[in-house]
Amino acid sequence: MDRFIIEGNRELSGTISVSGAKNAILPVMAACLLAPGKSVLRNVPNLIDLKTMAHLLRVLGARVEYENGMMSIDSRDVCFFEAPYELVSKMRASIYVLGPLLARLGEARVSFPGGCAIGTRPVDLHLKAMEALGADITIEHGYIHARAEKLTGAPIHFEKSSVGATINAIMAAVLASGTTQIFNAAMEPEVDSTVEMLNKMGARIQGCGSTTLTIEGVEQLFPVEMEMISDRIEAGTFLIAGALSTKPVTVENCLPGHLDSLLERLRAAGCELEVAERSITVIPPEVIKPVNILTLPYPGFPTDLQAQFTVLMSLAEGVSFIEDTIFPDRFMHVAELNRLQADIRMDRNVATVKGVKQLSGAEVMATDLRASAALVLAGLVAKGSTIVSRIYHIDRGYDRIEEKLNAIGARITRENA
Repeated sequence: MDRFIIEGNRELSGTISVSGAKNAILPVMAACLLAPGKSVLRNVPNLIDLKTMAHLLRVLGARVEYENGMMSIDSRDVCFFEAPYELVSKMRASIYVLGPLLARLGEARVSFPGGCAIGTRPVDLHLKAMEALGADITIEHGYIHARAEKLTGAPIHFEKSSVGATINAIMAAVLASGTTQIFNAAMEPEVDSTVEMLNKMGARIQGCGSTTLTIEGVEQLFPVEMEMISDRIEAGTFLIAGALSTKPVTVENCLPGHLDSLLERLRAAGCELEVAERSITVIPPEVIKPVNILTLPYPGFPTDLQAQFTVLMSLAEGVSFIEDTIFPDRFMHVAELNRLQADIRMDRNVATVKGVKQLSGAEVMATDLRASAALVLAGLVAKGSTIVSRIYHIDRGYDRIEEKLNAIGARITRENA
């Protein structure tokens, strides 16, 4: 099993580039099931999660090819409607095939999803949306079995904002007869990206960027080509790495408009920022100021950057409070950061972070995707060497993170333990 050996106290400076957004590409890959023929996606990184989704699409009958950041998906021969446990258990986003399979084939049998172990992350909202459109849902032997002769447009009211449920509902509704309205829809850029792709395919979706979406069902969709948006979470991770350094770091190929909540908190922490159309330069402060964080649905502070920002606050001059309202159990990184001599105390879903002068290298274990990124950032600024094990988590969502960081001054070695 691979691990990282990180030499601490390295000075980062220079320019680092952001890859395509995993969380935008996964639903778009599933959306290709709706349009028989060959669709092409560009700016696609080489990630484990995307390989898992590609494997799942092949099992369903699609032909998927990947080379040099370009992925082609030919779904004309898709005829199988079962997403098996051995694939779905590896990644939650496999649930995205539920809506497209139901819309195209009239039936879907999808294993309950797996992936990062962050709380329960239930799929109830997905199932209620399918039922609202006329699907008959049964749960049997660990599988969701959905059937519908023909989906029919209907109002869908989400009790809470959910990116996954919003996207699944959209994908099911685009081929339904009549009009569907989705209320309390998620507004994340990944939702907008999926809507853009579907509209290019011939769907009729209005309200992009708002909490109310209106979908007029169409008879068929057509394959397209699309450039994928850059990954706002990878960009945020690199910006926080820059804030932890002593020299300016420029993050390029990013979309600053997707990062407003983080940029606001970085400024509050004392960073200077130079924002251009497709890049952000972070000039780190001499003294990091404490900043309180409350994670919220977009455009609020993203839960996917909570662990990384905790590392920054662990070196602030003072006390900060970090509360996660999206995934209250998403604090498994705290115990590992404390092994590096951070001073963090938990009370339910609130972390009290008392800044220390320096972290100290140690052996730590990654527990999920974003926690592993946080441990890498902590290792970069810790005194001595830090060993991060179980880095398969980080390979799920960051393409060659050690190579990118090494190019701006880090010294991270990947080895097989």
